Amino acid sequence: MPKRIRLIFPVPVTDDNARRLLHSQVPPELVRPGFEIEYTGSSRLMTLGDSYYDLSIMEMIVLEAGMRAEEEGCSAVCISTLSDSALYALRSRLNIPVVSPGQSVLHLASMLGHRFSIITMWEPWFPVYRKILREYGMEGRLASLRSIDTRPDLKELLTGKEDVIFDKLLHEATQAVEKDGADVIILGSTTMFQSHQYLASRLPVPVLNPGVIAYKLCEVLLELGLTHSKRAFPSPQRVQDDVLFRP
Repeated sequence: MPKRIRLIFPVPVTDDNARRLLHSQVPPELVRPGFEIEYTGSSRLMTLGDSYYDLSIMEMIVLEAGMRAEEEGCSAVCISTLSDSALYALRSRLNIPVVSPGQSVLHLASMLGHRFSIITMWEPWFPVYRKILREYGMEGRLASLRSIDTRPDLKELLTGKEDVIFDKLLHEATQAVEKDGADVIILGSTTMFQSHQYLASRLPVPVLNPGVIAYKLCEVLLELGLTHSKRAFPSPQRVQDDVLFRP
């Protein structure tokens, strides 16, 4: 029986096109034999993550979507937002591995180079990056945050806009390398995965796709029989899932 990894998006995954695009984030050839991905999203809330208010909503969305994963037979939870929403809460609630792209990609970037830059769609997402950089003590490894000043499209993602968006991303990434001293480029959202191959083939430094990296780390932890420390993330003495998310 395959090990089921639940991949959580902080947006509703109901529209057929959105479902198709989001489900293509991890290419089938990257899923090792013996593993299976389950996709889930928000049951009712939509957020762009462009304010501190929205970031609080994202915490609730991800917590609700992930907290029952273990009792439903999943082997791991993979959060698919660079904000790492509800990461510590889910590690406290669950015993199975809970992995997030922000923590995963920042640590991998620091292994592959001395300094990294985050290239993103628009400046309102900068608080997300400042949050995770502060939480993981990575501010000193940051070369720059750069934006192409383009409002994200959560329905079509980058589809149909490749000719414009990809070149803008390449320009900012090139500036990050040549002017800011970045050794590694990080895509600023799991929804930007469509640009990864284009950028990786044109830049002289590693380009990291955070959603795929977080998913592959789930596989690694499961293969090694590892999960988070319950000394660091103690379980609640009283589980109140139904009270917290009463219909």
